[in-house]
Order: sequence, then structure tokens, then C-alpha cells
Amino acid sequence: MYVMKCAKGDKFSEGTLTRYGNIELSPFAGILNYGQGIFEGLKAYRTEDGRVLVFRPEENALRMKAGADRLCMPSPSIDQFVNAVKQIVLANKRWVPPPGKGSLYIRPLLMGTGALLGLAPAPEYTFLVYCCPVSCYYKGPLNLKVEDKLYRAISGHGGTGGIKSVTNYAPVYTATTAAKANGFSDVLFLDSATGKNVEEASSCNVFVVKGNAIFTPELDGTILPGITRKTIIEIAIDLGYQVMERAIPVEKMLGADEVFCTGTAVVVNSVASVTYNDTRTEFKTGPETLCEKLRKTLVGIQTGSIEDRKKWTVQVN
Repeated sequence: MYVMKCAKGDKFSEGTLTRYGNIELSPFAGILNYGQGIFEGLKAYRTEDGRVLVFRPEENALRMKAGADRLCMPSPSIDQFVNAVKQIVLANKRWVPPPGKGSLYIRPLLMGTGALLGLAPAPEYTFLVYCCPVSCYYKGPLNLKVEDKLYRAISGHGGTGGIKSVTNYAPVYTATTAAKANGFSDVLFLDSATGKNVEEASSCNVFVVKGNAIFTPELDGTILPGITRKTIIEIAIDLGYQVMERAIPVEKMLGADEVFCTGTAVVVNSVASVTYNDTRTEFKTGPETLCEKLRKTLVGIQTGSIEDRKKWTVQVN
């Protein structure tokens, strides 16, 4: 794993590679007591000709900086972030799965590790990058349950729904645990201001397809600006589809032809059904869907089988 430290008020300098293992923290660490931490997630893929590609790491670096600014933390520069990712992939290259068998998931973590009892930014920070080989996050199309009692983020730009704060994720456990116990894949959350508009699932963005138009909730500070989301919007526009970012009432979503989710973990995954107020609505899935067309294009670029004309991939040597 890669470790880099920084004192409050300073800038990050060179980090070091060290063997994967447990880390030592003071019980007073800001991450443990006040949740001062953010993380990222990206993947490395092995191509058919043996190369290893990382997908859009600069975007993760920019998103980490935005989150760090919101939580009053220093952050690594874009070059430092990308260099750390490259180093961790090279050091763990043997764990990148063969083509078609999965990917190497990379987890950069930035946290307040300095000891402080008072409610204030930590005096020291650690940037840590580690990784793990993974296969598909979900097996097959998703069955989602709309959650209309619990919310994952406050509406508007004042909260932290739009950054990958560690504090965003544990609050979804109550809803997702109950949903999965009843046979659902995940929960679809609504906006907290009106309780009427679709936001996102617990760890992925949502798209709705009607005819030649694709709709997805706008980035209003509440939902995460997903890198896969951004990529799919660009791919869809290039393919001639109309993409609109706007509020999506849940009733309007239920009248869609297709619904699909995007994210680093889920990639692009069809939604087979959405259950709202005990009524289940089913959507088109399978090889002829727009979702599958977009997924194949994205995965093709990520794995080197489709030409990367936009320079999204970074080869690790």
C-alpha cells in the first residue's frame, strides 16, 4: 500500500510503498471521532495484449480535492494522486485479473489521523492507497426498493451528499439491510426536500430512458458526481442520444422504458424492477437495451478493446 502524510497547514510531499497491513491510530484521531475523511474508488484492467489500464484517475483526484476542501483537509495534487495510483498498481500488478475475469479495485483514502479532542480539523493527515481484485459487484439486473422514510443526504449545496465523505455511507445501512432482507438488490433514495424526486441508490447514480431521451438527476450538491455517470453521459451524447440532467419525480421514472445504474463498482447495470408503495414496476433488460449498448462501449474502452479517442485511460508501465 502507498502512504503519504502531511501536517496541518503544509502540503503533501513524497509518500512510500509499504507492505499491506494494519495501521496504528490514536484514539483521538479526527477520522475516528469526527469522521474527517473521504475516499475514492477506481479500477485497473488487464487488456488482451497484456497491458494494464487505469480509467480516468485525474477525475478521482479532482473529486478528492473537492471533498477535502469541504472537510477542511489538505489533499494531494493531481500528479501526486495519479502517481500514487500508478505505484500501487505496479506493486500489485500480479493481482490484476485476466481479461474478462474482473478488475483491480483501487481505494485512495484521505483522513485526519492527528490526535485532537476538540471539534476542529486534525493536526495531521494521511493519504493511503490500497487495492483488491474484484469481480462483478452485482450478478444480473437490479431490483430496487424506493425508500420514502429515510434519506441519504440533505437537499441543496449545504450538505455533503456531493462528496465522498466517509460519513455518507453508514447512514444507508438501515434502509439497505432491510431491503436486502426482503429480496431487493438495493435502495433508491428520494430527495429530502420534497420526498418526490429520485436521487441515487446507496452507491450508484441512476438513469432513466424514455424513447431516445435519457434522464438523470442533476448535480445539485446532494448526489455524488460519479465519474462513470459523467462518462456515460459523454458516450450517450456521442452516440446521438439526448441526455437531460433534471429532477425526476418517482412517478415519472415508473413510466420509463429502461432504468439503469452507473458507478465504479456496478459499472453500468440494468434495473429489472422498482418497487414503490408496495407496487412493483418492471423495465426492459437484456442484450437489446440501451444500457447494454452503453456498458459494452464503456467496458470496451476500459479494457482496451475499443479505441480510447478521449484519452480516458492511463497505461501503467
